[in-house]
Amino acid sequence: MRCPYCHETEDRVVDSRTSREGRAIRRRRECLSCARRFTTYEEIEERPVQVIKSDGTVESFDREKLLRSIRLPCVKRPVTEAEIEAMVDAIEDELSSRDQIPSRELGELVMAQLRERDYVAYVRFASVYRNFQDIDEFVEELEDLNEARARLEQQKNQEELPL
Repeated sequence: MRCPYCHETEDRVVDSRTSREGRAIRRRRECLSCARRFTTYEEIEERPVQVIKSDGTVESFDREKLLRSIRLPCVKRPVTEAEIEAMVDAIEDELSSRDQIPSRELGELVMAQLRERDYVAYVRFASVYRNFQDIDEFVEELEDLNEARARLEQQKNQEELPL
């Protein structure tokens, strides 16, 4: 590390600790040439995930855009802002090991998160995401949702049975 005072490159680390909620390491250094101290921060360089749109164009993942797309179907639903943030955090965790994701797959991740929290918000999102054209497509999605909910209830009931 180059000293900001004398521009020599020889220094020693005096102290290290985590900082910025564990996302950085703060280091106090002492220049071996001029004996002055300075602070450096070491951070992970995050590369944004690339979203591949259905028309083939590519854009960087945008957390705010994802938040907006989840907030909209949750309007007037019992889904808190904290829950919406948690959904986006979970999706970002899922994306953290990837360089790119098709927008279709990102939409499926959103639907999975909504399905776990609020069925109405899920159907609202699905109707736009899947571009429902008529009432039959709504009915089909609702039937699938009811079947999934019934299976989940049956699993819960079987888990509660005493041995």
